[in-house]
Amino acid sequence: MVAVIPALLIAALQQPTALTIGSANARPGQASSGFIEVPAGSDAATRIPISIVRGMQAGPTLALVAGTHGSEVAPIVALQRVRAIIDPAALRGTVLIVHVANMPSFLGRTIYYSPIDGKNLNRVYPGKADGTVSERIAYAITNQIIERADYLVDMHAGDGNESLRPYSYWSPLGLNARADSIAREMALAFGSDHIVVDTARPRDVRASVYTQNTAQLRGKPSITTETGYLGIPAEDMVQRNVDGVFRLLRYFHMVPGDVELVRQPLLFERAEVLRSPATGVWHARVERGQSVQKGAIVGVLTDFFGNQQAEIRAPFGGIVLYVVATPAMSQGEPMGMIGEPRLER
Repeated sequence: MVAVIPALLIAALQQPTALTIGSANARPGQASSGFIEVPAGSDAATRIPISIVRGMQAGPTLALVAGTHGSEVAPIVALQRVRAIIDPAALRGTVLIVHVANMPSFLGRTIYYSPIDGKNLNRVYPGKADGTVSERIAYAITNQIIERADYLVDMHAGDGNESLRPYSYWSPLGLNARADSIAREMALAFGSDHIVVDTARPRDVRASVYTQNTAQLRGKPSITTETGYLGIPAEDMVQRNVDGVFRLLRYFHMVPGDVELVRQPLLFERAEVLRSPATGVWHARVERGQSVQKGAIVGVLTDFFGNQQAEIRAPFGGIVLYVVATPAMSQGEPMGMIGEPRLER
């Protein structure tokens, strides 16, 4: 008599027996968590908490990265829920979760920059093995996460000073039609109906600068999402991140369910970050998501005694995608971002 081997078991046997990243090790049908150790160099060592969730059936590998900026917390909390909810038995393929990319910033409660080397992790990719801590983190994520992924989502939110309405970045570079096209659909699948189209990102794989761009330049479709505000784990924003992840898993047919795409997104092909002309005290005059006309007052910058230094106005009509809602302001820092929408038909 010939034994009948279940199809699910055959699919599992077709996958490598185990996937190891850092101290996490998962076989098909398993989930495992651990750390990627980033050794000390010119400054202190750190570690990156990760999870590997492997399905019983072969399929694509989706990487989810949170905590690139340590005070963008809604995606961090959301990926803890994703780790708890996702069922390896019902999953096709592999999900790689970076729970907190930038532990120095997260534990130091800093915005934008690492408290150790003063660098913005999302400006130093693909990193350096012998660089400062932010560069070594980027190097580790590039080589141990991005290189293993087929698709990537860099999950951001409004930092501790930013009042932000949800939107995503799609970055068609014109170098890989497949990557550009799938990334567009990923943005629609994640669920935000406001999509910033950024065609100006670097095209040199050796100086990719951004997490998302590092994957895109390697032919791996990827997007950046912005879902959350002011460095707080607001429940609606946490859940929106969770929902976005599962919408993507359904889009890639990694879990059962209907595929949903945003039907009428607003595309922002023109967007501008407003930067402070001086150091002082910032008084915002608009709210996140507010529509503004060209020339409308976005806010006022004063010196430390209350004397007005500058009146910041909208450079064109559009929507406030985010505005800095806390008073501290240094010269050159962002004050907000205005996008001019176009309804895609």
